[in-house]
Amino acid sequence: MVKIRLSRFGSKHNPHYRIVVADVRRPRDGGYIENLGHYDPRKTTENYLKVDVERARHWLAQGAQPTQTALRLLKAQGVFARNTEQASA
Repeated sequence: MVKIRLSRFGSKHNPHYRIVVADVRRPRDGGYIENLGHYDPRKTTENYLKVDVERARHWLAQGAQPTQTALRLLKAQGVFARNTEQASA
């Protein structure tokens, strides 16, 4: 099974996460199939969350299951918007 989940990187006490598509049998920070974006939970920059919406929709259509946290971040980026006008707003 393939999941859309977060993979931690960054230094100690300064977490950053990649939003990745990975097989469930792989370790959290192990190899992944595709990198969809990144997330900075400390919000140190204006672009603290970036997701490739087209690729995320592609993987969801292929049956990838997002984790709860990844689902929340994907919703924030408009991946589940019904049309492109809502996604850009």
